[in-house]
Amino acid sequence: MPPRFTTVRLLAVLAPLAMASAALAHVTLETAEAPANSSYKAVLRVPHGCDGQPTHTLRVQIPEGFIAVKPMPKPGWKLETRKGPYARAYDYFGNKLTEGVKEVVWSGGELLDEHYDEFVLRGRVADLPAGTMLWFKTVQECPNGAERWIEIPAEGQKTSDLKYPAPGLKVIERKTQGH
Repeated sequence: MPPRFTTVRLLAVLAPLAMASAALAHVTLETAEAPANSSYKAVLRVPHGCDGQPTHTLRVQIPEGFIAVKPMPKPGWKLETRKGPYARAYDYFGNKLTEGVKEVVWSGGELLDEHYDEFVLRGRVADLPAGTMLWFKTVQECPNGAERWIEIPAEGQKTSDLKYPAPGLKVIERKTQGH
């Protein structure tokens, strides 16, 4: 006869799985690395709403060093961009860019808590040193509150140590290709 699982045994088996899924239930980037001085499509994966409520607004702060941003419209959502000056001028195909999109806001839609969705924007990773991290601080707004994915790890800290980590993009060295 197979062994019986008591409630205590079952909870002991399932608790680590529940904690692991909760730790992974934050906004992330589909691709977490990109070469310096290259185009990059940021796909922000939103796995749920806020504590049982639907998400109606998603705000994404564009990090310094991610330039020439163009967000993808989503059917059923209003799309807004807020522009401002960059901290420095960036080379963009021989032109100097001194300002651009600093925030992207999708609003008026509805992402139910039991559903998953992706929000997309495209831009260029500036010519930054390999190892640079670009943090896409993201806020999910819901009817009775918000989830603020804006925490950035301190020196020596991991994103897994944070409760609400910002989605991060690691800049890697650009590989040169021959013809």
